Formats: sequence, C-alpha cells, structure tokens
Amino acid sequence: MGFLVLVWVCGLIAATVWWAGIGLEQWSVSYGDQPGEFADLKRRASLALLVAALVAAVGPAVVALVAYRLRLVRTAVVFLVLAVVIAVPAGPVAVLAGRDLAPAPAATTPGPPGHCVEHSGGDTRCLGG
Repeated sequence: MGFLVLVWVCGLIAATVWWAGIGLEQWSVSYGDQPGEFADLKRRASLALLVAALVAAVGPAVVALVAYRLRLVRTAVVFLVLAVVIAVPAGPVAVLAGRDLAPAPAATTPGPPGHCVEHSGGDTRCLGG
C-alpha cells in the first residue's frame, strides 16, 4: 500500500513540476515575438493540467480499490473519501483543460451565392433574364 501511495504522490509532484515548468516557459515567451509558440505552450499547459487533475483524482481511487481487495477496509474507506474530496475540484479543472485541448473550429469563408445575383448597370448574367 505504501508503494502505491508513493507512486501517486510522485506522480502528482511530477505533473505539478511539468505544469510549473511550462508556466515559466510561457513567461519567457511572453517577452518574445512568437505568437505561435505561445499558443503551443498554452496547449501543453492545458495537457499538463489535465494530467495533474486525472492523477490527483484517480490515484486515491486506485489505492482504495487495491486496499479493498487486500481486505484493508479502513484504508479503503479513507482513500475513497479522499478520492471523492479531490475529484470535486479536479473534475471541473479537467473539463476546462480538456476544452482548451479541443481544436478550434475552422474558420469558414463564405463561398459564392447559390442563386443568381443581378448587378446594376443593365447587364445581367442570370439565366432567363
């Protein structure tokens, strides 16, 4: 059990350091002239935040499941409650981070009209008129 808890805590630390490192990169890029690089860093930061939220919420649930299978009922209950308490704020954070990862809809340019449009000046190119 201790090993699983250690893996979970190390995963949280790694995801947090990854996210903080990307934040420092964004800070240094904000003084540059590369808007495309800033958008890429924003996407990477959203991915790191999503991973951190998932590790934070899923880790205690896995520990609770393993503890229950090992018949450590009190440990399972403690980690299940911890999983629920962490999942309450981590859920919306993961949804917002996932929304930032979704590609933006492509900009549509209007095409030619699907019907005849008469122009002023007497010369019409419409069929039948």
